[in-house]
Amino acid sequence: MTDAHTDQPGAADADSGQTHPHVRQHTVVVPDDLDMVTLLGPRDELLRTMERQFPHVGIHVRGNEFNVSGPSADVALVERLIDELLDVIEAGQPLNRDAVERSIQMLRAQTVERPADVLTMNIVSNRGRTIRPKTLGQKRYVDAIDANTIVFGIGPAGTGKTYLAMAKAVAALQAKQVNRIILTRPAVEAGERLGFLPGTLNDKIDPYLRPLYDALHDMVDPESIPRLMASGTIEVAPLAYMRGRSLNDAFIILDEAQNTSPEQMKMFLTRLGFGSRMVVTGDVTQIDLPGGTSGASGLRVVRDILVGLDDVHFAELTAVDVVRHRLVGAIVDAYGRWDDKQPKGPRR
Repeated sequence: MTDAHTDQPGAADADSGQTHPHVRQHTVVVPDDLDMVTLLGPRDELLRTMERQFPHVGIHVRGNEFNVSGPSADVALVERLIDELLDVIEAGQPLNRDAVERSIQMLRAQTVERPADVLTMNIVSNRGRTIRPKTLGQKRYVDAIDANTIVFGIGPAGTGKTYLAMAKAVAALQAKQVNRIILTRPAVEAGERLGFLPGTLNDKIDPYLRPLYDALHDMVDPESIPRLMASGTIEVAPLAYMRGRSLNDAFIILDEAQNTSPEQMKMFLTRLGFGSRMVVTGDVTQIDLPGGTSGASGLRVVRDILVGLDDVHFAELTAVDVVRHRLVGAIVDAYGRWDDKQPKGPRR
């Protein structure tokens, strides 16, 4: 990529009428062999996204040249953004509006990690689909799983806590780093009403484990799952089934951990065997324990108990890391602000 620029002091912003002390004009030339549609998006959707994110910057495209003008700091960010997006394209990854917006977010936050490093990190591929982190928080979470024996992934719905952990489990199994995957979660309501549900025990607990099965089908060929489960290579079971076991050479995931009691959390963590790794995921704002007794959540107290313990990591994911529909992040934030305004007292 080649570029050129000039600086013009004291130029005015046409939209706001404000004068910026350093206005920069910059030309970015992208490689001739690049199909500009991959960078601009269909019907220039990605170009429009850049323009919305930088309202005080003029971005004009002619051929394979970007002509950028505006406040110097913003123009520099646009230049870096184009560099990052070109690296993503060169790595063979498609671009979309979400990737552009997240790249801009990371550049503005001045993170050590480059957006291209986040967006091109592959965890596992299946049937032409590759699972990778989409936010900086997710990448740090995945890196923590590589670096620690026990990782707690704590954050709101939609941040990929369980999904990415399962992708890492499948990758570890494929690489023969472990011999089996164990997926578990507490069946809070099943524990109360199990006797009233029809069918066998497996029929009764299946609805509470279904989200784990759904994620698993995205990562492993569906026709091979029954065989892997029959052989014990993959096990999906309620948390109660873990009691009394020592789990060696396994990648173990505890989902919905906010619904464990402190005693259950201790029981689970002490199942750790040789050659195993654990990931514990949950959302401390969504506790479904009987009576709403949030203080009795094992996930709430475990940080205080294990703080400072070597080879144990707590990864905090936030609304910024929500990768569902863009409105989900806004909804999570809105509920958080509303909750902060409520009088503090005993929960009913």
